[in-house]
Amino acid sequence: MPAKAGIQFFAKELGPRFRGDERESGQEHMPMKLKLHHLNLTTKNVSAMDEFYRDVLDLRTEPSLARQRIKTQGYAGDVAFITDGATQFHIAEKDMGTGFRTGQVVNPVDRGHIAFRTDDIAAFKQRLDEKGIKYSDYGGWAMSGWHQIFFYDPDGNVIEVHQAPEGTA
Repeated sequence: MPAKAGIQFFAKELGPRFRGDERESGQEHMPMKLKLHHLNLTTKNVSAMDEFYRDVLDLRTEPSLARQRIKTQGYAGDVAFITDGATQFHIAEKDMGTGFRTGQVVNPVDRGHIAFRTDDIAAFKQRLDEKGIKYSDYGGWAMSGWHQIFFYDPDGNVIEVHQAPEGTA
């Protein structure tokens, strides 16, 4: 059974006790969408990493994202956006001071992170609140139109969940 089908089956089996993953829409319940979006790798040499991933793995530049960058909210580092056509890779300049400059606990460009896209960031934040998982709500700090939150998994890996306007890469 595919992972997504397994999650939906598991949620259905738990019924009303499984909170935070469903939204009401009139009388029916619709599952919140959540999908792998990108992997962020940090480096001190963005151009070398960009060239490596494009040359060795045949990834290509994702041109629309560079125009969406916001560089005035605490992180102005260089970023290369590349893709295999399905999953994006954001090669970001390592910056250990971003958390301090933004007043956030989680720094997404210290060690990099894995990112998921949702269609309902409020429902996802409610899920984290209900599970007692602390997160840093960066709002729209790095990409125009994106609302980003970051939190740690049990081993300290950074996870991003964001909501972006419909049709955004």
